Amino acid sequence: MDSPVFDLAIIGGGINGCGIARDAAGRGLSVFLCEQNDLASGTSSASTNLIHGGLRYLEYYEFRLVREALHEREVLLNAAPHIIWPLRFILPHHKGLRPAWLIRLGLFLYDHIGGRKLLPGTSSVNLVTDEAGTPLKGDFEKGFEYSDCWVMDSRLVVLNAQDAADKGADIRVRTQLISATRDKGLWTLNFLDKNSGTENSIQAKVLVNASGPWLDTLLPHITHTQTAQHIRMVKGSHIIVKKLFDHKRAYIFQNGDGRIIFAIPFQNDFTLIGTTDVDFHGKPDEVEIDSEEINYLCNATNEYFTTQISPEDVVSSYSGIRPLFDDGKSDAKAATRDYVLTLDTGDGEAPLLSIYGGKITTYRKLAESVLKKLNVFLPQMQSPWTETANLPGGDFFPANFKEEVQKLRISCPFILEEHATRLIRTYGTCAHEMSKEIQTAEQFGIHFGHQLYDFEVDYLLAKEWAQTAEDVLWRRTKIGLFLNADEVARLEGYIRHKLLQQNDLSPLKAEE
Repeated sequence: MDSPVFDLAIIGGGINGCGIARDAAGRGLSVFLCEQNDLASGTSSASTNLIHGGLRYLEYYEFRLVREALHEREVLLNAAPHIIWPLRFILPHHKGLRPAWLIRLGLFLYDHIGGRKLLPGTSSVNLVTDEAGTPLKGDFEKGFEYSDCWVMDSRLVVLNAQDAADKGADIRVRTQLISATRDKGLWTLNFLDKNSGTENSIQAKVLVNASGPWLDTLLPHITHTQTAQHIRMVKGSHIIVKKLFDHKRAYIFQNGDGRIIFAIPFQNDFTLIGTTDVDFHGKPDEVEIDSEEINYLCNATNEYFTTQISPEDVVSSYSGIRPLFDDGKSDAKAATRDYVLTLDTGDGEAPLLSIYGGKITTYRKLAESVLKKLNVFLPQMQSPWTETANLPGGDFFPANFKEEVQKLRISCPFILEEHATRLIRTYGTCAHEMSKEIQTAEQFGIHFGHQLYDFEVDYLLAKEWAQTAEDVLWRRTKIGLFLNADEVARLEGYIRHKLLQQNDLSPLKAEE
């Protein structure tokens, strides 16, 4: 039997790969995407969780990138108001660093070059009288307040994959590329299904390498023309500590080395602090925070807050690799965050497009740019469409979030407000469908901890490609900090049993 022929094959299930798959499928193209692990298991779940223009990029004259990101900030807020919401940032004026006039100029540009409509603009803040000054040391008396947005980063990836699949894309997780060769105008992709251990193949007219930090590693397994272009792997690490302040605004702090870090309210009970910028030369699978980074983040935070933190206060941490285009800059913090697309057609052969860099904020524009570049090879593709389209669950106005919570409580009368808020925040209007059968307290089913019941887990297994407790807790729901080891083990056992049932396998056969 011949392998199926797709218009477009994509390697990589991060934000760029899934964003391209969604856009392409919505334009009528047949799409195949393979991801070697779980969706968003690399860089896309290790971000600072911000949809932002990148205030500090103005210092490096990245005006096009900042303008595009600021425009996308509001596009994405409209598209996914359940997982993206406005966040105000406090920037204390540090007398020994950037002068106040320079900060005002940067914030003026930030307010005006991106066509801001939904979010409030910049204002000055008196840190002596405002509650935002309470956790800060006494020598910080004035500051500035501006807008950006928070995002549940890995959920943004999953929602793009979900929308792509709804439009016909074939999304394969835990599916590792073995080789990709081109012949007679077509790509042949051989890949390994890591769950079953079986090898399969498909064919495609166009191949996109959206593998992020694995781009250079994968290229030897893909027929390609040798170039001098490479990715620059820059590690960004974050720490999580018990909350350092009670209000809902975030902080952006300047450091003496020219970098900035954020201190952001996280899951009500914690503060997220990051990020670092460190060149990385190891294997992408083995990236992790080191003691030097932890000390750096603690020291930078202690420069501003009265409550001092140490490595012993870190309750969790994570690291990711930004796969930046190697533009030759000597300093990691100065390397461009803009994306670079390279097209390789060999000697008139099937095209390969490789993606270097990119930001989660501009993934949708990156997808449009990719398809524009590929239009000559896939002339049947329809017009761009994603700018005004909602992501799954996002079909309500940002201002109506609380209204959606109350709708869920009316239709599911036994659900507590805190639980309903988490479900709408995570799934938006899809939460109504997920919980429609629940009319009694008993119908919630098995409770795994922190409002996580089996009806929600079943939804994630059936609709969102989750296969492990880690998938559910750290990439689909972001509640991993709230379950203990016994609860996690119980959840893992439940998931394994459900997947065996779905695959019609007995435990004995599964372990053979």
